[in-house]
Amino acid sequence: MNHFETVALPRVAVVATGGTIAMKNDPETGAPVPALSGADLVAAVPGLAGLATIEVVEFANLPSAYMGPALWPDLTRTVESLLTRDDIAGLVVLHGTDTLDQTAYFLDLTLTGDKPVVVIGAQRNASDPDGDGGRNLLNAVRQILAPGACDMGVTVTLNHNINAAREVRKTHTNNVETFNSGTIGFLGTVDEDRVVFSRKSLRRQTLPLPAALPRIDVVPMVAGADGSQLRHAVESGADAVVLAAYGFGNVNDALHDAVVEAAARGVVVIVASLLANGRALPVYGFKGGGQTLREAGAVFADDLSPDKARVLALLALPITRERAALQAFYDR
Repeated sequence: MNHFETVALPRVAVVATGGTIAMKNDPETGAPVPALSGADLVAAVPGLAGLATIEVVEFANLPSAYMGPALWPDLTRTVESLLTRDDIAGLVVLHGTDTLDQTAYFLDLTLTGDKPVVVIGAQRNASDPDGDGGRNLLNAVRQILAPGACDMGVTVTLNHNINAAREVRKTHTNNVETFNSGTIGFLGTVDEDRVVFSRKSLRRQTLPLPAALPRIDVVPMVAGADGSQLRHAVESGADAVVLAAYGFGNVNDALHDAVVEAAARGVVVIVASLLANGRALPVYGFKGGGQTLREAGAVFADDLSPDKARVLALLALPITRERAALQAFYDR
């Protein structure tokens, strides 16, 4: 190579879906609203051009509260089609933080291959003088290009911390240190000088995209619950219901009776804990305790949040409705 030849930079795809990272303050109301495209965000980050050739795909520009099962399959197909290209080293998904962990988990469950996929967002919008979106995007590209980045599954990387999609949760409404993996811990860190990977997630699995996703509702356990919300979900056509339960996975006697009724009508009931750490387990034997819910036919969601228990159910239920087989998906 002579001094006039240039080395081709790796190509990284950026799929934009919207969220705070793509918002600016409305001049009339002062409130953040969708304003920037993915291309706008990429162009505003110094240093990206020296790392990689960035290819932007504008998938959507939505608040992340609008993201969900109606869009997730198309997002998987969009990401998958980009990753199958030999010239793409990896991919960044720009996303709002409210549903970011759910989208990341859906992608982790449905994408094949081992190229790095990093889902990022921002806690501060682009009008803020100390906005975090640009740094998160730069760090995501650095992570993709780092040694050891492949075969890590979909990750969520904000504020320099790398989290596995299955394990990560949003934990604060506005702090930039909002995404973490609780007692399980980070996969690694994007430091100033290099990217350090400390471990891999051992609990990954891949499920096929079904022709249509089932309807899965989430019903919370609250003090004094009478079971009416669960009955309404069943009567209005839910294929399955995730119970956001207390502790190990406990509800009161009235909600227990509604679970028994739901199971008798062929509706799958999945029990997840409202708590941030620990597993949902059939431990207690009082009416509404986990043992009695299991006897009624309920599946237990292990350490998945109610939101993520629903994400897994969207993909597992089209495969099987048999309790033991469904439980095996949650135990993996």
